[in-house]
Amino acid sequence: MRYGKIAGTGSYLPEKILHNLDLEKMVDTTDAWIRERTGIVKRHIAAPNQTCSDLAEIAAKRAMSAAHVTAKDIDLIIVATTTPDQVFPSTACLLQQRLGIYGCPAFDVQAVCTGFIYALTIADKFIHTGTASCVLVVGSEVLSRITDWHDRNTCVLFGDGAGAVILRGASEPGIVATKLHADGSYKDLLEVPAGVGFMTMKGNEVFKFAVRTLERIAEETLTAADFEKSKLDWLVPHQANIRIIQATARKLNLPMERVIVTIDEHGNTSAASIPLALDVAVRDGRIRHGDNLLMEAFGGGFTWGGVLVTF
Repeated sequence: MRYGKIAGTGSYLPEKILHNLDLEKMVDTTDAWIRERTGIVKRHIAAPNQTCSDLAEIAAKRAMSAAHVTAKDIDLIIVATTTPDQVFPSTACLLQQRLGIYGCPAFDVQAVCTGFIYALTIADKFIHTGTASCVLVVGSEVLSRITDWHDRNTCVLFGDGAGAVILRGASEPGIVATKLHADGSYKDLLEVPAGVGFMTMKGNEVFKFAVRTLERIAEETLTAADFEKSKLDWLVPHQANIRIIQATARKLNLPMERVIVTIDEHGNTSAASIPLALDVAVRDGRIRHGDNLLMEAFGGGFTWGGVLVTF
């Protein structure tokens, strides 16, 4: 049997940085309140002419370089995004053309903040079945385009960025277990109400549901692999709120030193947040070959999921 294994990571953040102090001048909020309630200090904002595929292209090229693969090696492209360049073609097809890749399947996945978990799971299934052997998986977002910068409840949370991984076929497991869920009955709590517009969120309700759900998905993913949480080296969570991340770490009996946290630097970048955090920790040497990682996320829909990885 062939297993999916992460062979390389990459990421990209736009140059413009929006600090909490900048937001104090835009809406009725304070740096202290944002830090205390969310853990966010700053976020990156795409330039007016930067698109989702622009960010994805740079992250993808960095992941390809890290994995030592070329355009000829890639036989599937999956892009997780809530903010595509166009209704169609998909951002994956646009990225495919930019990278000089021809003929292989390319498609987008829309599961909001859980998008990368969904995309990685799909890529792993393609490798399991022998349909693909080298998959480019990207999470890329320009959330600033759907953020209401007059809404102090949401504008403090979100940022732009992209992260990518190369998943290759291997003889032993890299992706050990995956679990995905969704429940559309909660759609009104976090949504873009109609067409292409601004996000709205009922923050307290989303927070409570996210804490409960992420604790459950962490346990469920480990149970699926018959994996003891004491053997877990790292938690690589979706970067939505530091208090949610801390609650999940407590449930897993993990000290915060074993949790990859980038929310202070990046804000919530939706589908990009996990691959961004993963790339940061791989490149700074914290995550090494053989480490066991749990990635988990929760997003609008609601959607949620987890992936257990041996790196």
